Amino acid sequence: MATLALKYRPRILSDLVGQEASVKALHNALNRAKAAGGAIHHQAFLFAGVRGTGKTSTARVMARSLNCAEGPTPTPCGVCGPCLASEQPDRNMDIVEIDAASRASVEDARTLREQVHTRPAFCRYRVYIIDEVHMLSRQAFDALLKILEEPPPHAVFVLATTELQDVPDTIKSRVQIYPFRLIPVGLIEERLRLVCDSEGVPHEPGSLRLVAEAGQGSMRDALTTLDRVISAGDGQVLEELVREQLGIVSSVRVRGVLDSLLAGDAKAILDHCDALGSIGTDWANFWKELMLAVRGHLEGMTRSGAGSQEILRLSRLLGLLLQRERDLRDSSLPQVVVELALLTASQLPYLEPLDALVKPSGSGGSQSAIARPQTLQRQAPPQEPARQPAAPKAPPSSAASPVPKAPPPPPKAEPAQPAKPARETPKLAEPTKPAAPAKPLDAKEIVSQEPPLEQLLADVAGEIVEIR
Repeated sequence: MATLALKYRPRILSDLVGQEASVKALHNALNRAKAAGGAIHHQAFLFAGVRGTGKTSTARVMARSLNCAEGPTPTPCGVCGPCLASEQPDRNMDIVEIDAASRASVEDARTLREQVHTRPAFCRYRVYIIDEVHMLSRQAFDALLKILEEPPPHAVFVLATTELQDVPDTIKSRVQIYPFRLIPVGLIEERLRLVCDSEGVPHEPGSLRLVAEAGQGSMRDALTTLDRVISAGDGQVLEELVREQLGIVSSVRVRGVLDSLLAGDAKAILDHCDALGSIGTDWANFWKELMLAVRGHLEGMTRSGAGSQEILRLSRLLGLLLQRERDLRDSSLPQVVVELALLTASQLPYLEPLDALVKPSGSGGSQSAIARPQTLQRQAPPQEPARQPAAPKAPPSSAASPVPKAPPPPPKAEPAQPAKPARETPKLAEPTKPAAPAKPLDAKEIVSQEPPLEQLLADVAGEIVEIR
């Protein structure tokens, strides 16, 4: 028995979901080929996109559309020999599927290049489908350059890859590139509902939405998950069963954590985390559900006209949760990361808003550091008083000297030396204004009052020591 992903695989271009741009371009290319008498304009295609978006299925649809008895046509009949043979490419000599992951050597590429010149056995075209083409070696790509640029009239190449950036530019320039994008959740849910109705499977309203979100843009992944849920539910799709199978936390628990987070209740947050840990919660899935819940709450508050402070608080809260997502994946203690992040986020409402830091306070009249930048200026150190130079030492008294044998001649009378005026001490680096200079003296007084040279040198040396 075939799985749902194989049973509901697209058979014609209109069966593809979420790829309208590529479907329209291929539809027009097939119509042009039919109008030209069966000769297709371009013979090399490259389908690029994430897994499960319909690349290989579209390649088989192209093979069927090109070889249909009524073709080339975007709507093959499905009953002729080529259409029936395209259902099983392994049994059709004219549809060659190659897995580049296992046949990536240059020898395989050379063998393919030699086989391309063989004409089709039963069909109009021999279609070569190369899946995961980015896995080919560089030498294999070089061997295919010429055959992709000038293929025989009977050969059509359809390449598929999930890593377009790994395909050489020389290959990209020789093929037509068709992007296959992620499928929106709404389209996947609608497709799943159609499948359940066709299979006669009852389902609850919100269950298919959860399965569609679990597919992450891949229709094949969503159908595979639906197949598993149907088997676990004994032919039914129940929301609680889907959450259990996918490890999704109940919406009631997520809402409880969100309410405690918005209320700033740290004790309730720890209680919720303990309860989630006791049931073996997948913390990564819980974190994703919580971020979606916060995002939905933020959107609702924004659309309802909430204040700017409330919107800013919720935005900061959501940003904090997004920043901690990587730590949650890399940590060996995810519950600790969750508790720490939630406790930190719960205190965001109690932080002082930015405008309160900028504007002056109304009660005390004081201003913040932002409002009064003059308090941040560097203040000059207090000015020290000018140091007075040391007084000249008095000559030693005659009593202390030994008694000479002959009295020396009387010394020459010298005028009494007045007190040395205060001299301004030079400052090394003084940020303040210099002190006012002393009253100038007459030149004769300066000459007469100047002490001896030895005494001046001793005074200067003493001042330098004091300054250091």
